Amino acid sequence: MTELKNSQGSPALQRPSPRERLILALDFPSADQAFDLIQRLEGCCQWFKVGLELYLSAGNHLVQALKDLGFSVFLDLKLHDIPNTVAGAVRSVSKLGADLLTVHAGGGLAMLQAAREAASCPNAPKLLAVTVLTSMDASQLAAVGVSGSPAEQVLRLANIAHTAGITGLVCSPEEAARMRRALPGSLLVTPGIRPAGADTGDQKRIATPAAALAAGADYLVVGRPITQAPDPAKAAQQILLEMASVGLPG
Repeated sequence: MTELKNSQGSPALQRPSPRERLILALDFPSADQAFDLIQRLEGCCQWFKVGLELYLSAGNHLVQALKDLGFSVFLDLKLHDIPNTVAGAVRSVSKLGADLLTVHAGGGLAMLQAAREAASCPNAPKLLAVTVLTSMDASQLAAVGVSGSPAEQVLRLANIAHTAGITGLVCSPEEAARMRRALPGSLLVTPGIRPAGADTGDQKRIATPAAALAAGADYLVVGRPITQAPDPAKAAQQILLEMASVGLPG
């Protein structure tokens, strides 16, 4: 398993292999469907992302089952509430043993600081601050009152997260290179990964696995290109091969 620092200090990856940098999104409505997919993967994935749909359906038992099987868990709950509520949620999640947990950077400095302080408890997950969702482009940002470009807003929110002491960030691959230059100590997790020729779905700001890694991403989150493939294991292996071609260590 990839070793992550449990504090929110400077993150480190210990000579990761492509398998340790690929996070598969279990975007299913039930635990049975999720575990059916996991069996079809034939052991080629180490990390699994549990989002709201599956978490609200299967709850803590699913997270515990994944951990019991030796997998790493990215709990993508995108917490966004008043500081006290988010801090309490972080403490509750810490009891599950999840490795990564998302909070919305748009919740502001006080909320992020409260989350960071709560994550100092034993067994706390590494916090990731979500910047701008990959489903949003400039027109959608403008509709909610953000006049800058997605890249400008991502960097603005990332700086707030760093000020709060959270150095794990979620951004699209389009912003990864800029984030790597501006905030070199960040751990960057990038969704919106699409192999060449794949359907983009509802994602706006996307890149291929190789392009995202070349831009500076640490982890890639992939969902439908694997989960909806006729042969999920083959699709995952093809992505792993593309990742390895970038020259990852290990």
